Amino acid sequence: MVDAVAPRTLGRMSRTPRSAVIVGAGIVGLSTAWFLRERGVAVTVVDRSAPAAGASWGNAGWLSPGKAVPLGEPSVLRTSVTSLFDADAALRIPPRADPGLWAFLVRFALRCTRRQWTRGVRALNALNGPSVETFDELADGGVDGPMRTTSVVAGFGDAQAGEAMCDELAGLSGLGGGLDFERITRERARELAPQIGERTKYLLEFPRQRIIEPSDYIDALAKAVTERGGVIRGGFTVHNLRHQHGKVFVDGYGVEPVAADAVVIATGAWLSSLARAFGVRTRVQAGRGYSFTVSTEEPATVPIFLPATRAVATPSHGRLRLAGTMEFLPPDAPMDTRRIDAIQRAVSPWLTGVTWADRADEWVGPRPLTPDGLPLIGATRAPGVFVAGGHGMWGATQGPITGKLLAEQIVTGQAPPDLHPFDPLR
Repeated sequence: MVDAVAPRTLGRMSRTPRSAVIVGAGIVGLSTAWFLRERGVAVTVVDRSAPAAGASWGNAGWLSPGKAVPLGEPSVLRTSVTSLFDADAALRIPPRADPGLWAFLVRFALRCTRRQWTRGVRALNALNGPSVETFDELADGGVDGPMRTTSVVAGFGDAQAGEAMCDELAGLSGLGGGLDFERITRERARELAPQIGERTKYLLEFPRQRIIEPSDYIDALAKAVTERGGVIRGGFTVHNLRHQHGKVFVDGYGVEPVAADAVVIATGAWLSSLARAFGVRTRVQAGRGYSFTVSTEEPATVPIFLPATRAVATPSHGRLRLAGTMEFLPPDAPMDTRRIDAIQRAVSPWLTGVTWADRADEWVGPRPLTPDGLPLIGATRAPGVFVAGGHGMWGATQGPITGKLLAEQIVTGQAPPDLHPFDPLR
């Protein structure tokens, strides 16, 4: 339970903070910590587990700002209805969902219009545009996490599906996003990605894309935070935030509280449980994604995007990681290995040279979704309490730029214009 804030404490911070506690050690929280240290703020990062233990660990690792758009496209409604009757659907909505989930889905559905989606794309461009440059800024500052530039190959079952993707990307380009692409031959595709199977009839190459190894990158980011004087504490499960003596106290189970001038709630799919008491009414819902790795006959070197299956295959520690699906269950619900089986059944006809019996690294992580597809970044009603979360499938891409912009707001007391669409109190 989180203590409510008395009305007299509401409003802006009265001074520039010298210290901050970041609740959550994923890429968003650690990026915020890094940029606060850049501005001279003492930081402590607390997490119930360890860095990258949540949604940051097992995602595909493709930094895709050109494709980072709100989930609520109008076509998603048709997919959602189908998913109610198909246990293998990439988007899975349990028929016995709780009332809170149904309320979230209704709000989500009401925003699945072309107008709302277009507005969301334009808003997210403010994060997507400088996102890769921010990764470069972190690298220049000593974050030596693995990141490289490569092509991505997309495979389609027929020309109609491939050309529909080309039209979609052209439309995104008109909105300030999109990806450079070119149609390629099977020979070129297999040169890049030997795992491309015969089922693909239409192939695109997206050049100059960035990929990271998520767990290794976030470990490097955590190391950089500590090398700059930040403190990271695992095993710290936060249950309460409270104001006392001009500070914000962070209470955890079985540990001494920590206090600072500012606190950032960056707990991903668990954000609402802490942030609701501070005026953040937008529900953050877990849209759980699954991934696993397999070995391959030839080395996997570039990502493969298979839109028909809503899955991505990316190189990972000498293996191939398959990531996909969207499942609306509580973030801490047990893993359902049937979802991993479903990904394998969907993807296996599209790939070749894959040893499916050698399946490992099975993982489920809760992507934090909002009804309008826009993250929550900025100040709450309470002085010194901020939130950063709700990035959906794009937390890896948008995490560092989120941390940079939020650090600016915390230190200056003014939200950068690029953050206005993501006001947590909207």
